[in-house]
Amino acid sequence: MLISLNWLKELVDISGLTTNELAEIITKTGIEVDGVYEPEDLPKDVVVGNVLSCEQHPNADKLSLCQVDVGEETLQIVCGAPNIRAGQKVAVAVPGAVLPGGFNIKKTKLRGEESSGMICSLQELGVKEEDVPEAFVDGIFVFPEETEVGADAVQLLNLDDSIIELDVTPNRADALSMAGVAYETAAALDRSYELDTPSYEEAKEKAVDHVSVEIDDKEANPYYGAFVIKDVTVKESPLWLKNRLMAAGTRPINNVVDITNYVLLEYGQPLHAFDLDRFGSAEIVTRFAEEGEEIRTLDDKVRTLRSDHLVVTNGEKAHAIAGVMGGAESEVQEDTTTILLEAAYFSPRIVREGAKDHELRSEASVRFEKGLDVNRVAQAGERACELFEKYAGATILKGVAEEDHLDREEKEVRMETEQLNNRLGTDMSTDEVKDILRRLQFGYEEKKDVFNVQVPTRRFDITIFEDMLEEVARIYGYDRLPYTLPNSSQQAGGLTEAQHLKREVKTYLEGAGLSETITYSLTDKTAAEQMISPELKGEANGAIRLAMPMSEDHSHLRLSMLPELLRTHRYNTARQQQNLAYYELGKVFISEDESHQEQPKEVVRAAGAVSGNWVSHSWQQEKKEVDFYVVKGIVEGLAERMGLTFTYVKGEVNGMHPGRTAIVHCQGETVGFMGQVHPRYQKDWDLKETYVFDLNMDRLLELYEKEETFAKIPKYPSVSRDIALVVEEEVSAGDIEATIREAGAPLIKQVKVFDVYQGEHMDTGKKSLAFNLLYLDPERTLKDEEVEEAHNAILQAVASGHGATLRE
Repeated sequence: MLISLNWLKELVDISGLTTNELAEIITKTGIEVDGVYEPEDLPKDVVVGNVLSCEQHPNADKLSLCQVDVGEETLQIVCGAPNIRAGQKVAVAVPGAVLPGGFNIKKTKLRGEESSGMICSLQELGVKEEDVPEAFVDGIFVFPEETEVGADAVQLLNLDDSIIELDVTPNRADALSMAGVAYETAAALDRSYELDTPSYEEAKEKAVDHVSVEIDDKEANPYYGAFVIKDVTVKESPLWLKNRLMAAGTRPINNVVDITNYVLLEYGQPLHAFDLDRFGSAEIVTRFAEEGEEIRTLDDKVRTLRSDHLVVTNGEKAHAIAGVMGGAESEVQEDTTTILLEAAYFSPRIVREGAKDHELRSEASVRFEKGLDVNRVAQAGERACELFEKYAGATILKGVAEEDHLDREEKEVRMETEQLNNRLGTDMSTDEVKDILRRLQFGYEEKKDVFNVQVPTRRFDITIFEDMLEEVARIYGYDRLPYTLPNSSQQAGGLTEAQHLKREVKTYLEGAGLSETITYSLTDKTAAEQMISPELKGEANGAIRLAMPMSEDHSHLRLSMLPELLRTHRYNTARQQQNLAYYELGKVFISEDESHQEQPKEVVRAAGAVSGNWVSHSWQQEKKEVDFYVVKGIVEGLAERMGLTFTYVKGEVNGMHPGRTAIVHCQGETVGFMGQVHPRYQKDWDLKETYVFDLNMDRLLELYEKEETFAKIPKYPSVSRDIALVVEEEVSAGDIEATIREAGAPLIKQVKVFDVYQGEHMDTGKKSLAFNLLYLDPERTLKDEEVEEAHNAILQAVASGHGATLRE
């Protein structure tokens, strides 16, 4: 919102303050000032001149030779503007004048003729082209006939105005008008302001005898008022009105359009003027459009409407998209003499959706979207009638044709002085609170330090005590609020153990060569049902579908992070990226309720996807592609980092390779899975051979036990033994490892698989598993007999538990 200080000072006494001081005061009351624009590089020695004569330049077809009276003398000026005429009042830069950009005006000769000065366009005086009235865009500006010759053109054109730009938050729609800013400024400065009541003479004819109003949907359009204005003369607006519009960044058009735009800026209430003769009916009906109905809008585009677009009609045909834009068919034109003036209240939601659907956000739609003062809707129409009478020679018919369902009752908020002080930490007296309410112009009743505040309808953002608390605080002064620290004991902040562990996991995975990525929590139905970890299958009752998804690609909450991670792989593979390694630490969403009515349970998981070469040393001619054991090594390293032990069992997961997928166990529980993506899935997604892992971090963080940060280095030697066991194909190395650890305790310290063999010299259905066993007692040197005893116990245990025999 651009605020003209020349306009504001006519509403509120702001004397004694510079523009920057006023901007600081407004900011302190809670409305942020985005910028302050002081008049700089102003034109100097530019006056109003009267063009006495205008003749063709003898030596140039496109130049005119003008005699211009500037008050004290008559100057001969050569002018190239196509709209220059004798009898015009124009802006003249006399010799010695300086225009914006340091352009000095001197006496000179143009095509052999003396030129003493320059007749200026608004652009040459520093006005932005988009703000220049359309009639003067390609030529010089012409003042009204009554303008005094020799007057200062800079002041007449309001070029010496200062502008404050406000960043108005959605809850402060009242500040989207000069009246609202005037109330705000008056409260901040403790000065008076009251919005004047419009006054004009009404004809004996009644508006209701010429038009009627009918509203189909009272919620979408709770109020519609129609003023009938006759004998209108469409012409240029007075200079002061043009100046105020240009200062606010609005281009002047003609007096009818300019008056409606002026009232919008002054009152914050959008208005629309129809040519009543072109409207084609005495009946005004607001309704929702029929599906596929069309309207040609003021921008000369034919727009197709939906059944949720509100329109203003003549009983049959749509003549405006309510609150968004009027129709071209009933547009006010130069020959318009009778106006139907609309002053209405439309639902913010309806206007917002209509403006978005048609990409037509405007100053009017913005105000409808944010909300209007219900007691200022009809009053804004009356203000426009007052201006039409003065500046368009109009006759205003008596009254207004309307249908009214607005609730104009003021909200009442209860507030106690003690409660106020407790919240703000202040020590305000009841009299001080009364004074603040007076400055805000809020009515109230007070009894024993308890206030019942009547909130004006212009401040519809205030409904509860906390809102009033903010009002009192900002007028009292945020900078005056105490800022002492609480008296409780202080301690330095830190991470929880869970937060610390999550950082440890991220540090490890990034150190292992994986890059973090963050994918969408929403996915499509097909992806939502793939690669779900086995321990979640029993808990989840299907993926949760959003009530109103943005698209089908983002319609369900994810049960696994892997499908979206693989989308990232596909995106980068398609862009010639060969070696990819990503991980994500995020949440999946489990519904424990079959109806999906309750909030889902959020489970933190760590997932990763790796493809391409894991090692590539061209100098050493060494290359290793990613395989099952690479991703297993990453998972093993993570377990070691957390002080946990994982075991692995062959398993099946939807979307995974049936022979290269392992279910991960920790302390007897399933905590995730790892393995290769199913070849069919890889083909469908144009992926290379890709390996993934998915671990339940919530459960791993629960299983984690904090260990001592220091462990003694053993003083005594360890004993290493290798064994090769022949077992059935279906026996897993993990099960045998668990048996070895149990049977060899407490001397067995480490068990590693270093070979798996099937083939020649091995019976059908059999395989050989080779383990390296490490025996150690940290308190003494082991004897051969002790090691042999533990070793034999292990052999007996694997023989009885798994049918294992020593390979010869």
